[in-house]
Amino acid sequence: MTEDKISLDINELINASMEAKYNKVSESEFHRRMVQSGLTASTVEAISRAKKEPEWMTKFRLKSLELFERIPTPNWLPEVLSSLDVSALDIYVKPDAEKVGNWDEVPQEIKKYYDALGIPQSEKEFLGGLVAVFESEPIYANVKNELSKKGVVMLPPEEAVQKYPDLMKDYFMKIFPASDHKFAALHGALWSGGVFMYVPKNVHISTPVEGFFVIGSEMEGQFEHTLLVADENSSVHFIEGCSAPQMKKYSFHDGMVELFAAKNARIKFTTIQNWSKNVINFNNKRAWANENSVVEWVEGSLGSKYSFVYPSTILRGSGASSTSLVVTMASGEGEWKDSGSKMIHAAPNTKSKVINKNIGFNGGVNIYRGLIRVNKGALGSKAFVKCDSLMLDDKTKAYTFPHNQVFEEESDVGHEAHTFRMNEEQLFYLMSRGIDEKEATSMLVLGFVDEIMKELPFEYATMLNKVIKLELDKLGAVA
Repeated sequence: MTEDKISLDINELINASMEAKYNKVSESEFHRRMVQSGLTASTVEAISRAKKEPEWMTKFRLKSLELFERIPTPNWLPEVLSSLDVSALDIYVKPDAEKVGNWDEVPQEIKKYYDALGIPQSEKEFLGGLVAVFESEPIYANVKNELSKKGVVMLPPEEAVQKYPDLMKDYFMKIFPASDHKFAALHGALWSGGVFMYVPKNVHISTPVEGFFVIGSEMEGQFEHTLLVADENSSVHFIEGCSAPQMKKYSFHDGMVELFAAKNARIKFTTIQNWSKNVINFNNKRAWANENSVVEWVEGSLGSKYSFVYPSTILRGSGASSTSLVVTMASGEGEWKDSGSKMIHAAPNTKSKVINKNIGFNGGVNIYRGLIRVNKGALGSKAFVKCDSLMLDDKTKAYTFPHNQVFEEESDVGHEAHTFRMNEEQLFYLMSRGIDEKEATSMLVLGFVDEIMKELPFEYATMLNKVIKLELDKLGAVA
């Protein structure tokens, strides 16, 4: 596969397939597959009926809608979210395809999206399982036989509601409740698609599994939900991929990730977010870590116009630990990347580490918002935060808003933050060795995020490297 196909630069292919797809159906048929009647109780009930959900889930959606209508928008968010009219969006878009378990059965016009991104090549080569979501519904789900034989469950949450109702009742939006904030409530009302995964006790998955989500049209809302439960002494690496074509108008993403790590379990959750530049991305991510468990977040947030992502872990059991490694890139005027992590130490001898790397140029804005909280009684807790911002020009802005709440004296909390301009001496040194200015700039930027890159699987680190280089070249970060 060529470098361009692995990169963001697939819009011509995707837009062409979208045009071909929707020219095949009449306007009335196109609108039949969308919910456009505004955000009302009847709309939510219609989505629930379409999914053939049990009564308890319908009630959950309606309760979430009530919360969304009551809870105010956080006053620190930019105007684009405070003025967002959700009722103007297509809040449920059913793709013109049924879910299948064989990639060859996916319609060609949809398959082009994933083929351009290396799916299912990566599945064949190294993934243990894959669920692919297009618009508001899963269109493909497959788990390799060796995982199924071990009792691993990986399927869309719509199916989990039917097949594993007790597990869904126990965990669905319990880690991240709808009452948490306005957009969590909106997600609870409108969630559709995503991945439910259960890893049994003592099962260790050696190959990564993946959920891949595509927004296929403008003025669309996507609300996929990923719920991962790792039982005692189990381990799994889950990769989340996100992409969307460039459209004339914006689309809105309000996804959610919930991770539950039982005693001695280990979860690594890697995100490669590559939304197009007209997507508003609000992603809700939270984990519970029980006794001696480990939760690792790795977040590569490169795309979208506005992005708000804060991977968080509640360290509930003694000896639990969590790391959060986040890299963001605001690469143009008007782009706003709001990131950070939250670590709640609620038990003794817990550990957390947060590393945030923000890259900005051409007038982009990077913001770090983080929280470290050590509850009374969380003796021996250790937390460390490092937040670095790299600005490549004078138009770019970077802000840091750390928040530490320490209620236990017998704990150790450290925080450091740095803001850098491009190092002219290093740039000159590289150029004096025959490297041109653009390549030298790319090398310095990639060196800046190396701490996070080395935590990614090789294929994804390579892709992220190429995307950063293309952004620097395409947007003229250097003269």
